[in-house]
Amino acid sequence: MSQTRLFPYMFIAPAVILFLVFTVYPIFASLLLSFQTFEAGEYIFTGLDNYITLFNDTIFRKALMNTFIIFIVQVPIMLLLALILSSVLNSGLLRLKGFFRVSFFLPAVTSLVAYSILFSIMLQEEGIINTVVGFFGLEAIPWLSDSFWAKASIILAMTWRWTGYNMVIFLAALQNIPNDMYEAASLDGAGKIRQFFYITIPQLKPVILFAATLSTIGTLQLFDEPFNLTKGGPADSTMTLGLYIYQNGFEFFQFGYASAVAYVVVILVGILTFIQFKVAGDR
Repeated sequence: MSQTRLFPYMFIAPAVILFLVFTVYPIFASLLLSFQTFEAGEYIFTGLDNYITLFNDTIFRKALMNTFIIFIVQVPIMLLLALILSSVLNSGLLRLKGFFRVSFFLPAVTSLVAYSILFSIMLQEEGIINTVVGFFGLEAIPWLSDSFWAKASIILAMTWRWTGYNMVIFLAALQNIPNDMYEAASLDGAGKIRQFFYITIPQLKPVILFAATLSTIGTLQLFDEPFNLTKGGPADSTMTLGLYIYQNGFEFFQFGYASAVAYVVVILVGILTFIQFKVAGDR
């Protein structure tokens, strides 16, 4: 009997060991590392020096501002587009639903590096997008060499990739809303727009909160798009917190400082998630 009781623990032991080694240990090791500095060939405990340096770092403040600008602009646009697309694809009047669902979701399964390189080619001064712009008699847009348009390029690329992903999440939730609610609203004289705002959105509230939380975490960790599209330029105008962590850790080998930046991101994610839950009315 004692051996039989051990069987469940034997089955979950590999997963628990991997979780402890590759998740729990790095969390605490990086936290400890954020209070250390590498000097004379060894790590020395320096207390809050990394965090004090951090908040006096102009590049960090710029990376923080850039990340929040992208977050504030991109996430609402993406979630709104995903909500509209999912509502349209859930309609009984639309044909070829499977084709459109796969088409919109396909960018989400595309390699991050591959799609970033594709966008960098398309957004060159003589790329296909500026060719289309020139066809209408407009001047070429400096997508990757101007600070404003570089941010717009990253927002455009992220929206293209992740809208379909959130659309599928919303679509799955929409299919669980009973049709009786819409039929009752129609009998009471409510049109499609009123049904959308008074039935669809309230019913999707937990799912919207879930998608917003995931998008918040992903945006604050943003790395692939600025790294592959702009390298953080021009003049650090697209430097993000994720890219700044990478530069300090793997280019300047300041792992203690990079860990401090990473834990600032963790704190920001926690604060923003808490605010989103409060705004949504969930405790």
